[in-house]
Amino acid sequence: MSAILQKIHTYECQLFYRVNSLFQKRYLNFFFRNITHLGGATFTIASALILLLYSKGELHEASILCCCTLSLSHIPVHFLKRFYPRKRPYLKLEGTFVLKNPLKDHSFPSGHTTAIISVALPIMIYLPFTAFILLPLVLCVSFSRIYLGLHYPSDVFFGILLGIFTTFISQFFIYHL
Repeated sequence: MSAILQKIHTYECQLFYRVNSLFQKRYLNFFFRNITHLGGATFTIASALILLLYSKGELHEASILCCCTLSLSHIPVHFLKRFYPRKRPYLKLEGTFVLKNPLKDHSFPSGHTTAIISVALPIMIYLPFTAFILLPLVLCVSFSRIYLGLHYPSDVFFGILLGIFTTFISQFFIYHL
């Protein structure tokens, strides 16, 4: 089993380096440095609360699910970061490009990715036409976490899974209990 995990880790590091090596592109730096904040706590919490307070109809229903999912999703993020203390790639992998003053906490799973999924997926469920805007946004935020040297691809992948899982769990509890 150890050999399989080592091969997966080797492939993941290669993928990480391939994405992170794009860091030298000035316009990509500007884009990803800014778009990554859309998955941060300030933006996702503010967005969910603004939608909750000012929306009507299906968007209001989606905003209720956004708030529940965002709250629920960060419980496992908090505990996984604490109990699976994986160092961020820029601390482990030589030659990683990273911005000044990077995050210092643990990398697994990606909280930004989990948060953006937790807000965007409920909206896409209730208003499917928004997927044309929200899905590329989610993918850019997720990609930015690797690009900026802050997460391994598996951190982002599990953040996506966690966001999806908690969205459907929240939806079940809200509408079936």
